[in-house]
Amino acid sequence: MNGPLLKVENLTKHYPLGAGFLKKTIPVIRAVEDVSFTVEAGETLCIVGESGCGKSTVARLLMRLVEPTRGRVLIDGTDIASLKTDALHAWRRRMQMVFQDPYSSLNPRLTAGQIITEPVENFERLSRKQRQALAADLLRKVGMSPEMMYRLPCDLSGGQRQRLGIARALSLNPSLIIADEAVSALDVSVQAQILNLLLDLQQQMGIAFVFISHDLGVVEHIAHRVAVMYLGRIVELAPSEALFAKPVHPYTEALIAAAPVPDPTRVRLEVPLEGEVPSPINPPRGCAFHPRCPLAVERCRIEVPPLVPMADGRVVACHVRAPATESPGPHLRQPNRRHTVPEANA
Repeated sequence: MNGPLLKVENLTKHYPLGAGFLKKTIPVIRAVEDVSFTVEAGETLCIVGESGCGKSTVARLLMRLVEPTRGRVLIDGTDIASLKTDALHAWRRRMQMVFQDPYSSLNPRLTAGQIITEPVENFERLSRKQRQALAADLLRKVGMSPEMMYRLPCDLSGGQRQRLGIARALSLNPSLIIADEAVSALDVSVQAQILNLLLDLQQQMGIAFVFISHDLGVVEHIAHRVAVMYLGRIVELAPSEALFAKPVHPYTEALIAAAPVPDPTRVRLEVPLEGEVPSPINPPRGCAFHPRCPLAVERCRIEVPPLVPMADGRVVACHVRAPATESPGPHLRQPNRRHTVPEANA
């Protein structure tokens, strides 16, 4: 089918805090506000931002683990945000999720083999021999011994549990995997193994990833494109190399400046970021970043900046850095780059 694998249009999620006076005004937490993006087959889109920016809520909305307030989530042109229970069940095969915690996301009473095959048995009946063959094949794909199918999650290391979570996600041959902070709980060497595993699986199977992370070092190595979120909105979406070489939005610039730089020869941007993130219950008028932005002008305090296409393929929401005069550029994708951290036993 022509067009992107995943298309998100004006996705919004508000959480009511209870009824207001005489139920005329209901205060809400504006967790996600008018988020739009696309993901092509075989592409990795990373979503980054400070804690509380809404990136994990976006992941749950994409999976329909929570219901959107408004907006559309289209997989191959079908809006799964509007599907009823039976129709949505069929589409679950196309998209799977790898959760942040590699222990609490696994059933402690099931063996590794049962965890892998359980999603498949929600759709079709398998014989014992078929279950064992499927579990063994997927364990091999994620770099684990087939004999581990008889172990419980408590018998596995953190890295092995995350590999098991990936094997479970692969069991239905999905087109799209949502990975929410999938390596944040692991040490650095095991992170490298898991990231390289995801890249290998993507090259072999053509899987698309939406990768949620706060670690810009991880994002720089695996992303084709990066979406930067602030207080529920995307403020910049760009090809990975373009974003890290020359960030445009002041918030993106500040995030990259604050990230640790392992290369002592690399020049760092020095952009101080002062103040606290505003409350999503009562966000600032205009650009949500303007109370902390060194470049803010009067217009920033009044108007919400639209996402403006720029010549290098990125879109930016900034009245100062991205005036609405740029022409859209080509869609740029950068090749994946493998981590080179020394391997360690997972």
